[in-house]
Amino acid sequence: MGEKLVVVGQGYVGLPLAMRAVEAGFDVVGIDVDEWRVKRLNVAESYVEDIGDEVLAAAMRSGRYLASTDYADAEAFDVCVITVPTPLREGAPDLRHIGSAGRSVAPLIRPGATVILESTTYPGTTEEYLRPLLEEGSGLRTPEDFFLGYSPERIDPGNPHWRLENTPKVVSGIDEASLERVRAFYGLLVQPIVAVSSLQVAELCKLLENTFRHVNIALVNELSIFAQQLGIDVWEAIDAASTKPFGYMRFTPGPGVGGHCLPIDPSYLSWKVKRSLGHNFRFVELANDINDHMPAHVVNRLILALNQRCKPLRDSRILVLGLSYKANAGDCRESPAIEVARALYKLGAKVRAADPHIDDFLMPPGIEIVEPVARELARADAVVILTDHDCFDYELIQRSSTFVFDTRNRCSGPNVERL
Repeated sequence: MGEKLVVVGQGYVGLPLAMRAVEAGFDVVGIDVDEWRVKRLNVAESYVEDIGDEVLAAAMRSGRYLASTDYADAEAFDVCVITVPTPLREGAPDLRHIGSAGRSVAPLIRPGATVILESTTYPGTTEEYLRPLLEEGSGLRTPEDFFLGYSPERIDPGNPHWRLENTPKVVSGIDEASLERVRAFYGLLVQPIVAVSSLQVAELCKLLENTFRHVNIALVNELSIFAQQLGIDVWEAIDAASTKPFGYMRFTPGPGVGGHCLPIDPSYLSWKVKRSLGHNFRFVELANDINDHMPAHVVNRLILALNQRCKPLRDSRILVLGLSYKANAGDCRESPAIEVARALYKLGAKVRAADPHIDDFLMPPGIEIVEPVARELARADAVVILTDHDCFDYELIQRSSTFVFDTRNRCSGPNVERL
């Protein structure tokens, strides 16, 4: 029997971690409050694209993986990793899921056990919020009785190259002994390991990574708006700038930001700065404003484009391509593409959508699901590329469509207008 690992949360972060730990020889219990998820996992049906059914089936055959909604199955764990969502509620961090997980795990902590938080959150959460819950519920103290650490997740859904096992893993502990335990655990799963001096540094690291992306995406999004008004091809300018081998990193515009990180994580940092220091984090607030308004900008651009073709948006047939928040993945969390599709439907357009990566039940109400075949493309008054999955046939799209509004720069030609 190997060490027992409990992973609380079996989503895009927790499930890959659980599967990697099974491969490394751990006995793993995956806890999730969603009964539908647990039932699917226990019959080797994956809902996370990076984890195939065959990987789940192999974990089941090994006898070292169990998905459960019952924390009783987590008893006598050696290591527990908490990977639950951390959404926003009325602009403030919502730590209810961390709190629930912490209170449920606490009575199961034994002397010598290790608890690690991976959920993205503001600096101070692990020590100031989670630690008291664990100590109160267990009757033990850290670092005297059990080990406590924080390690930010770096999962990139759909990325075929950078996976859990080869993406550098930042680790931290409440003291040196905890750091060594956390380092040793992840060292069995991931290489290389990057140790930092404190929990707060690791927590800030994650927010820095995502705020960097958020701000730079906002920069090119706003630039695309002004470049279009100035009659300049922003995509050509970005391609030209990308030839510079130093001092520049390529970012591209789009219909907004989505997923579990960019729409949320920078606001955690902004909230912490405001609450602790009394200052506004102006870069984050400006980036939020720009990126939040991109779906509306896409809708307005489409309305203008249709007007120029003597067509009102109302009753026009619109084919939306891609509803997930990023290419080649089925993750729809906070997806700006869905926001655009809903807005078009509410304005009276006849909206159809194609996205082979997402389950049909995730489609917004009132929007018909279709295949992007030549006949469907030709019948549309406008084809809107919102998420540029590689599986779409862009030559067919350009050839068969009357008009294409492309927010991802995948098509070109006289019948194409780009963001």
